[in-house]
Amino acid sequence: MKAVILGAGKGKRLLSEKHDLPKVMRLADGKPILFHVLENVKFCDEIIIVVGYKKEKVMSAAGPGYTYVDQVEMKGTGHAVAVTKEALTGYKGPVLLAFGDMPLFRESTYRNMFEVHARENADCTNLTCVYPKGEELPHYGRIIRDDKGEFLEVREHRDCNDEQKKIRETNVGVMVCNAPDMYEYLSMLDCNNAQGEYYLTDLPRLMKQNGRKVIMKAIYDTSEVVGANTPEELEQIERILRERKKEND
Repeated sequence: MKAVILGAGKGKRLLSEKHDLPKVMRLADGKPILFHVLENVKFCDEIIIVVGYKKEKVMSAAGPGYTYVDQVEMKGTGHAVAVTKEALTGYKGPVLLAFGDMPLFRESTYRNMFEVHARENADCTNLTCVYPKGEELPHYGRIIRDDKGEFLEVREHRDCNDEQKKIRETNVGVMVCNAPDMYEYLSMLDCNNAQGEYYLTDLPRLMKQNGRKVIMKAIYDTSEVVGANTPEELEQIERILRERKKEND
């Protein structure tokens, strides 16, 4: 089992320039956000960290126990995974694709994704989060299904109509895919969108359309899917980490 952790971002909304740090090096509960993620994927045989903005700070802090791949051009999350192809040359097996700015996923969640992926003999296992009625929905992509409940696509919040915005199954972005096959489909992604970027979220739809087995794995603990995009979200992450620590004491 391998893991690819995306950690190249600048973190403009998190005011990272003001702190002279890349996004994943901002502190939460006394240590970099990235370190919480690395702790929960440590069961993987190899962890590849995609670096970019102020990469030296990430590499110096995390140390030599990881494989680092430099995303020289910021062309989106799909591109960030694509640049790891050479690092995984010769490997044939499942790869966890996760985010260095989402520190609240538990190790059990990541492990369960590998288990489901293997049990279902899937080509892509995509993590979703189902929000209970009454809880405010975030501006995350929605899981669009057909009349039979089969997955069709991930639709970004801004592209959803009013009815689709009511869908309570949201996309998380974390997934397990098989190498080297996933790189074939990553190369087929296009950047015909407002950001001009290659979105990893387009990968499950693309694989499904090409006859690959794509599984949606749902979780129901909405606290796991908080990402550190703004100072307010970073405060929320701090609060959740402290609460979990109290529960474990």
